[in-house]
Amino acid sequence: MAWDFSTEPEFEAQLEWMRGFVREEIWPMETLDLSLEQVNELFKPLQEQVKERGLWAAHLDAELGGQGFGQLKLGLMHEILGTTPLAPFAFGNQAPDSGNSEIIALAGTPEQKDRWLYPLLNGDIYSAFSMTEPNSAGSDPTLLTTRAVKDGDGWVINGHKWFTTNGSLADFLIVMAVSDPEARPHQRASMFIVPTDTPGLEIIRDVPTMEHPEDRFGHFGGHSEIIYKDVRVGPEALLGPEGAGFLISQQRLYPGRIHHCMRWLGQAQRAFDMLCERSLVRYSHGSLLSEKETVQNWIADSAAQIHAARLMTLHAAWKMDAEGVAAARKEISLIKFFGANCLHDVIDRALQVHGSLGYSTDLPLEAMYRYARAARFYDGPDEVHRASVSRQILRGYEAPGDGVPSEHIPTRRDAARQKFAWLLEAATAND
Repeated sequence: MAWDFSTEPEFEAQLEWMRGFVREEIWPMETLDLSLEQVNELFKPLQEQVKERGLWAAHLDAELGGQGFGQLKLGLMHEILGTTPLAPFAFGNQAPDSGNSEIIALAGTPEQKDRWLYPLLNGDIYSAFSMTEPNSAGSDPTLLTTRAVKDGDGWVINGHKWFTTNGSLADFLIVMAVSDPEARPHQRASMFIVPTDTPGLEIIRDVPTMEHPEDRFGHFGGHSEIIYKDVRVGPEALLGPEGAGFLISQQRLYPGRIHHCMRWLGQAQRAFDMLCERSLVRYSHGSLLSEKETVQNWIADSAAQIHAARLMTLHAAWKMDAEGVAAARKEISLIKFFGANCLHDVIDRALQVHGSLGYSTDLPLEAMYRYARAARFYDGPDEVHRASVSRQILRGYEAPGDGVPSEHIPTRRDAARQKFAWLLEAATAND
């Protein structure tokens, strides 16, 4: 099947409008310390413009209030939105709300969709995904310890979570908890929709991080630590079949990784622009930085990495659209670790060429650098994705039965002599 990343001229015009809209209307907000109420006030008129252009909640199908664009078009959109962490809020596809809406659209009952999905899509409420725990490896969700025990027709949840992104401002959480510890590892956990005002649910703090080192609470991008102590929910809280939590989460994570990678490309391109601009104005040791071979190498290497990452991500998105999630698993894992390293490398070079200015908070590079470091373990660490890719690739190979390498030249030479014996004998006779 031929690869095709093209889109129609009408959509290209939409992308061009998005570039100007994000740069002119949203980039200026980055310099302000805005409260949740101020963000909502500023974004309401912007969201209306997005809705009028038919670009709102583009990650969902039309019957759910989205655009049904598919992963390729979504990827091209996220490349633009990724230039600033604020832009997705104007388009109704910010994480983790976009992934959570996909989960409820996939596995939710009509009642759950009415109560949670449609208000979420309208931008009236916020959500969070509560899976990671402080005392078990986040890269292996089969090790979850949070328990959901049946109590009558409902459930009682007990456990300790953290890095629940946007948990401190969410109206509800999607919680992964072990509902059957005796089941097979990937069938032990279930998902539950838990309103944040449920008794026993305590949001302790937003964990300070490299990305947000200051102690704060209730801001976009915060990673909450949460205690669930005898949290009682009814049967309507179960999201999807019992024991299907792991399976449902994979349906959320695979497209989410493509969205991450395209947003990272937007960030990398912005850092690349700063790298190139700086090289043209900074004079040192007898010439502009743009004339230094090292800086020229940085520019060329960064351009190559961005181009490669972009093509890899678009190919993964195209394959997912054309053949489904399962068929694109290898491509998604490839771009997840390759894209994360591309983001880090380009920002690192841009920061280096700016020196002390790049290290200061007078430029966004230091914040971008801190954000980029987390990309290597969000949605699965690099090592897990590399191992997954390796396993999938090796399924296409088999060990030679006799243990001799298939390219072993003496063995191949003997086989070739037998195959072409008639020719070799004729040549000998002629001699």
